[in-house]
Amino acid sequence: MVSKSISKSRFKARVLEYFREVQRTGRELVITDRGTPVLKLIPYRAEPGRALLALRESVLRYERPTDPLDDEEWEASG
Repeated sequence: MVSKSISKSRFKARVLEYFREVQRTGRELVITDRGTPVLKLIPYRAEPGRALLALRESVLRYERPTDPLDDEEWEASG
């Protein structure tokens, strides 16, 4: 996906319009200062892996990870 670029003075004058455009199209917008890129406006996307961070290091011991569970173990784990 090719980014669109605009000057910071043009961005400042129409900031809400550009916010809506990025949200609607999903295209990035590069803001320049005297022709030099200084900022990039990108659409927000939730990080699916972030929800799993709470589980990190929560497994204390993992014995026999490839062994099947028998009926008693299955009931105890639920």
